[in-house]
Amino acid sequence: MIPKPPPREGSLGFLYIHPFRVQGLSIAGEATCVQIPELDVCFDMGSCPRPALACRFAAVSHGHMDHVGSLAYWCSQRRFQGMGTGKIVCDARIAPAVRAMMEGFIQLERQETAYELVALDASPGVEQCVEIKNNMILRAFHTEHTAPSVGYSVLEKRTKLREEFAGLPQEKLRELKARGTEITRQLEIPLVAYLGDTLPGPHLIREDVRRAQIIVTECTFFEPEHRARARVGMHLHVEDIAEWLRVVECEAMVITHVSRRTNLAYAVKRLSELAGPELASRVHFLMDHRTNKTRYERQAELAQAREAEHARQDAKSDLDG
Repeated sequence: MIPKPPPREGSLGFLYIHPFRVQGLSIAGEATCVQIPELDVCFDMGSCPRPALACRFAAVSHGHMDHVGSLAYWCSQRRFQGMGTGKIVCDARIAPAVRAMMEGFIQLERQETAYELVALDASPGVEQCVEIKNNMILRAFHTEHTAPSVGYSVLEKRTKLREEFAGLPQEKLRELKARGTEITRQLEIPLVAYLGDTLPGPHLIREDVRRAQIIVTECTFFEPEHRARARVGMHLHVEDIAEWLRVVECEAMVITHVSRRTNLAYAVKRLSELAGPELASRVHFLMDHRTNKTRYERQAELAQAREAEHARQDAKSDLDG
């Protein structure tokens, strides 16, 4: 008798939220790895899809196996593929355990697996950062879970002329600067916030979370009767998401960490009922492959139409000229 064919591996979740791609996989209790290629960072490394190798940074939210299980493999493969040394960013409280885990693999393999460990203190009032790209920093902040946990925000640093000097001629600005006057101020533009696994709390409405263009957050429980289970496991419930949506300014919120027991159609419906269709329209489920594929195809069609219109306008300008 011919055996059944092997099971097909699920494809990666994918969303395009201009100018960023959000891709990876996240299934509660199994594996989470969320990559933002344009920012050169993966959040968590419970599994290591091949595209994740391209990122230089793996920012770990906490030490549960479904979030750290593939860290050593990621570091090893980056070196094997000639991509350089991987940089593991983590909460300073778990840094010794992460280092011990990596050293354990070195002993097992009898060969050196190069890695760099960046331990960040996420204590309130400290909240250390690391530069991940030119003028872009990754900041760790405290969250609440059953293990020591942090969230991350990615911020772009910009320089802007102070309001009191707006409209002055360049000669005057150069003169003020030569005299030591500070004519500019530093701005931090929140691009992406990643929450990891967490209870609701003040960290959900921090400025660098509330104002982020994209929020990537877990939501593990959706059934009304599972509110207590969410609290025991220190996870977010869909009712928390609905309430949170009323105060954040994000263009898009990406939901991760949905378990296999949850029907995605039911999850989408529950969120829409609780938050209302308008707020719910800003929310995307990373692993909702069918919906996300349809959305991307529509984005591609609109982009092609815009390009065709620009080409038509350029041709018309050439003729008129």
